[in-house]
Amino acid sequence: MAIHIGSQAGSSWFSIFARKASDWAGRPMTFAAALGLILLWAMAGPVFGYSDTWQLVINTSTTIITFLMVFVIQNSQNRDSEAIQVKLDELIRAIENANDKLLDLEELDIETIDKIRDDYRRLAADARSKIGADA
Repeated sequence: MAIHIGSQAGSSWFSIFARKASDWAGRPMTFAAALGLILLWAMAGPVFGYSDTWQLVINTSTTIITFLMVFVIQNSQNRDSEAIQVKLDELIRAIENANDKLLDLEELDIETIDKIRDDYRRLAADARSKIGADA
């Protein structure tokens, strides 16, 4: 089975942008710069008489940045979740006695997942009761 791993050649422009933006946003210097801007804005308050415009600048700026970052963060989380699912699927596939029905489990409807979860809860309860009996 051939698996392509590597470059971002097939990635969309948004995925590439989101990865770079999320890497940039998570750096300590980015946090320091944002904190510096907030402090600068706060120190400018007396100069502008704490006017409505002064308040509107920070409110509008932070709202726009937050709104856009939601999409960047969601893209990053989606990508990470997909990668984890593929890795888990590979582990299930590679283990000899593993239940292959669990491959791609995240694609099933919630009722089916709940039934499978209940089966595993029963198995766990049985295992715990055996441990308790052995102790």
